[in-house]
Amino acid sequence: MKNVLIINGHQYYPFSEGKLNQSFVEKLSTQLGDANLSVKTTETQNEYNVDEEIEKFLWADIVFLQTPLNWMGITWSFKKYIDDVFTAGMMGKLSQGDGRTAEAPKKNYGSGGLLKGKYMISVTANAPKEAFNNPEESFFAGKSEDDLLLPMHLNFKWFGLEPLKTFFAYDVMKNPDTENDFARFEKHINEELLQKI
Repeated sequence: MKNVLIINGHQYYPFSEGKLNQSFVEKLSTQLGDANLSVKTTETQNEYNVDEEIEKFLWADIVFLQTPLNWMGITWSFKKYIDDVFTAGMMGKLSQGDGRTAEAPKKNYGSGGLLKGKYMISVTANAPKEAFNNPEESFFAGKSEDDLLLPMHLNFKWFGLEPLKTFFAYDVMKNPDTENDFARFEKHINEELLQKI
């Protein structure tokens, strides 16, 4: 049986209560349970025990990250979670430092990860799909969704995890298409996660 850690990185605001991100987490938990995968969850805006979170990463074959796009990145509570958990796990549990050695201090930076699993990022964003991968749109200037998420990808690469294809729900505040997003999400999880593990 495969083990999946689901991290909900939503941060509550009066105008953004987190219902959509929680719905994605609940739908994923059901879909994974139906596929006989074991699931543990964490909400980064709630209290957590750092040692227990490190053990969850060691337990997991797949780490799933559900997050809104906040100011072109993750929420502050999700960033704090990463700072707390990854820093505590950096020296011996989740990684062996940054991968460099005294014999080769200029080589292999970022190669000290000890984890062997995979990760997937799922994002809810107010930006429309058309804002990405389009050099005629000046804001992202042709950059992709994964270009925007590069720091998160590098965080998980640092610990040895391999990426699965990213999911995006676009335009979720101004022009939501929630039922279609849920249908795309279920298909994405089936094709890009369940069929690849």
